[in-house]
Amino acid sequence: MEILTKIISFLGLGGLIASPIVILYRLNKRNVKYTFLAYLTLGLIITASIVLAFAWWADISNKILLSHYGYDFDAWNDTDRFTNVTKENMARVKSLESNMLGIGWPLKAILFYIFYSPYLLLVFLITYIVKRNKIKNIHLTKAKFHGR
Repeated sequence: MEILTKIISFLGLGGLIASPIVILYRLNKRNVKYTFLAYLTLGLIITASIVLAFAWWADISNKILLSHYGYDFDAWNDTDRFTNVTKENMARVKSLESNMLGIGWPLKAILFYIFYSPYLLLVFLITYIVKRNKIKNIHLTKAKFHGR
């Protein structure tokens, strides 16, 4: 069960890393007139959706794992909550339980997106610089070839 939740989490992380690159690649392939504006709009919408889904999944996967280990959410005290949990899983269940405390998943998503959003600009900037240098090198190569 834990492997399944980890795989889904890594897929979400992979989507966050790859989506700006894929968006920019498709926009450049279609020769969109205002590439930066289209990239920023699509990038914000798509990556914000992925971040929200990723944060929601982190919260839900903890609840799924806790119920899988036998944790009782409706109990009134700690002894009742942990009655169905085996001793081997007790440390993991307590870790998952403490992970659920604190701020909720919507606020985690907002804070994560604040730190993630510069990645969108960084991908665009790197792609722009590489594309500009490639065009510059092609022009220099053509000038040297025609100069001889």
